[in-house]
Amino acid sequence: MEDLFRSYWWLLFPMAWFVFGGFSSWLNYRKQRETLKLLKTYADKGQEPPESLLKILDRPIDSDAEAWGSGAGSGRSTNYWSLFGLFAVLAGGFGIAAYMPDTFGIDFDIRFPFTVVALVMGAVAVWALISAVTTRRPRS
Repeated sequence: MEDLFRSYWWLLFPMAWFVFGGFSSWLNYRKQRETLKLLKTYADKGQEPPESLLKILDRPIDSDAEAWGSGAGSGRSTNYWSLFGLFAVLAGGFGIAAYMPDTFGIDFDIRFPFTVVALVMGAVAVWALISAVTTRRPRS
């Protein structure tokens, strides 16, 4: 059993991701159910419900925009410039570590994996730069 955990410890992260997604969907379901109950009480009284109450029902139950604090429903947009800076620095760091392994005391056999990671981080940095340049910010 100990060997099983030692070999597959990394599976805890995807499992936690699935549990969080299910919990978030369940919370969204409860929110919409309570909203429908509240709308029913407005209908029983013959009153018009507020517009904000009706907007809650426009979003799908499995919407995770609230959980992440971004998306169409939250009014907040992603800051691609900060993502570009983060991934550019990471790409540079891994690139330097890959081609100067003696400086950092890194084994020479790790050069290829660090190069791959640097290239992937660089590709994500390029994507973030393109997104930052082409995304329009809503004017407030």
